Amino acid sequence: MNDRTLEALGLARAPREFPLDYPGAWPTESGLLVGDRLLPLDDRVTYEDRTPVLAIGSNACPGQLRHKMTEFGIDSPVPMVKVRVTGVDVGVSAHVSRVGYVSASPVNSPGAVRELFVTWFDARQLTVVDASEVAYDRAWLTGPEFGFTSSDSGESLRGAHVYVNRHGVLRDGTGVPRRHPGERALLTELLAASTELRKLFGRTPEEFCVRARADRELCERGTRLFREEGLVTVSGLERFVRPQQTGSPGTGSSLPPPLM
Repeated sequence: MNDRTLEALGLARAPREFPLDYPGAWPTESGLLVGDRLLPLDDRVTYEDRTPVLAIGSNACPGQLRHKMTEFGIDSPVPMVKVRVTGVDVGVSAHVSRVGYVSASPVNSPGAVRELFVTWFDARQLTVVDASEVAYDRAWLTGPEFGFTSSDSGESLRGAHVYVNRHGVLRDGTGVPRRHPGERALLTELLAASTELRKLFGRTPEEFCVRARADRELCERGTRLFREEGLVTVSGLERFVRPQQTGSPGTGSSLPPPLM
């Protein structure tokens, strides 16, 4: 199609503004995000002057990425490479975000195979995204446990960064990390299972989002409740987190965190 705007492609809505859309609409193929357009990507899979970050949730939504970058006046292109990932699955963060949703978080899952996106950020872009992920630490995944292969060319990447949640992840009834089914389904399940959560956030996903948005204290209470009710476990990726140097590119130290 000739019209490559995010609006025309159905990729414009940012979950930050529409929390029940989380994780937002993802592209069907690799692309180059340039402002409000998603252009076809060339045959490149790696970019030596950029940092590869695996998008687990809304960072694979072009509308969400545009929202984050626009907040800081950044309009440089972002390559988004569709990849076949092994060893990582999409779990549920054990915290309530102030933008009104319970986000996705990566979990170590041997044998799991998912089609996700690797976003390649330059230093300024990485700083913005790091700053937006206030509940997460960035970790480098590489080695035989994990695989990252281009869905287009079959070329393998050496590894990728992911954002590991400091609060842990939510578990299912068997004690293993639960999978994120999409925001409306997730909130419906969580609210139905917890009287105390309904007391805090209401009975419906819509009420949850309205009450959570920008209410830091309520979000913190919800986060504590997850742990109090025994719903939290580890992601299995904590051991890959390494301290970042303060002030180095991508630490987020030079930017105030966006509302998350």
